[in-house]
Amino acid sequence: MSAASVLLILAGIACLLYGTMVMLLRSGSLFFAVWFALGGFLVLLGVLTRIRFWDALPRFVKAVFACVVIVGLLIFGICEAMVLSGFRTSAPPGADYLIVLGAQVRPDGPSRVLRYRLDAAADYLRQNGKTRCIVTGGRGSNEPVSEGEGMKQYLVSVGIDESRIIVEDRAANTIQNIQFSKALILKDGAAVGSSGDSEVSVPVAIVTNNFHVKRSLLLAIKQGFTNVSAVSAPSDPLFLLNNMFREFFGLMKDCLAGNLDIF
Repeated sequence: MSAASVLLILAGIACLLYGTMVMLLRSGSLFFAVWFALGGFLVLLGVLTRIRFWDALPRFVKAVFACVVIVGLLIFGICEAMVLSGFRTSAPPGADYLIVLGAQVRPDGPSRVLRYRLDAAADYLRQNGKTRCIVTGGRGSNEPVSEGEGMKQYLVSVGIDESRIIVEDRAANTIQNIQFSKALILKDGAAVGSSGDSEVSVPVAIVTNNFHVKRSLLLAIKQGFTNVSAVSAPSDPLFLLNNMFREFFGLMKDCLAGNLDIF
């Protein structure tokens, strides 16, 4: 068996095992199916390589396949480099508004991912007494309250003054988090840019987990935030690979939808 076929099969098995872990430990997430699909594809490639299937294909077909793989890997590498660039982001002090992006709220409170965001937000708010906080997120079918309301309750419980918190409780995804928060900032009387209501010129900081920072900033810039930065909250190391892989698809989807600019 050639080294290439062995590596492909082992990589496929690793993807299948990781996907199984994601499925078993992260109830409600369907992204494990992507790991299963990738793992199955790699195992199949390994088997085809083992039986020398490629040798029987016309040179043109092999060239096209190689080009598709190379271009795909190049785009994937660019996107993942962008994701990594947001890991060490730190917002300057003195933001007028802090936008905390929502994640799952459970019956016993915010999920672990969301607590990372809220703890980072609370630290920033304690150090910047004049900053107001927008907590944004609607209520999913498996959530006891809206994410916005759940986040407010948590921040109040750790000592943040309720009067500093603005709740947005309708957003169902990241682009809506940004859009609806922008509307609240404008309604709150914030200064706008030279393009009027299409821009927000006051300093704004977005709080989200490290793997999600870059896409959130790109979405905000596209929505007219001209003075935006981010607070990079930690994430669970066990699921970091899964989250970074998922962000690739998030970046591509939002780019194709015109919600952000990658290139």
